[in-house]
Amino acid sequence: MKTLTAATGIALVFVYVIGSGLWVNTRDNWYGSLNAPPWQPPDFIFGIIWPYNFIVLGIAVVTIAQRASTKATLIYLGFFALSVIFALTWAFQFYRPHNLQAASIALALTALLTIPMVIITFRTSIPIGLALLPYQAWVAIAANLSYTYSKLN
Repeated sequence: MKTLTAATGIALVFVYVIGSGLWVNTRDNWYGSLNAPPWQPPDFIFGIIWPYNFIVLGIAVVTIAQRASTKATLIYLGFFALSVIFALTWAFQFYRPHNLQAASIALALTALLTIPMVIITFRTSIPIGLALLPYQAWVAIAANLSYTYSKLN
């Protein structure tokens, strides 16, 4: 069971990475034409934080699968799967039909769903829980950024 849940978690990370790569496009004219919030982080931050986040999510899910109870692991995987669905919904809504309001709602839900993930991670491993905090903070910042984009455009 532990191997299966760890593999499922790693598969979710890959779905997240691949889905984000397919839909997120910051290099086209549409994105460049948007009114950006003055507090938007510089582009290089995105290139640093996302690889970090994906690596830590993978480490967290494997750690939880190996150390937590089956019930805690399945709960974590459920929240993680839902958060990935909403994060990819944000990417699709923001960059494809350009529905900034729907995108903002999806990312706010993603941020909320990461809270139980962080709690379960802390209960399983304090160091991994600490390593996951930047992901939770980043998703919350990104949700606020998305909301601000929806108000400015």
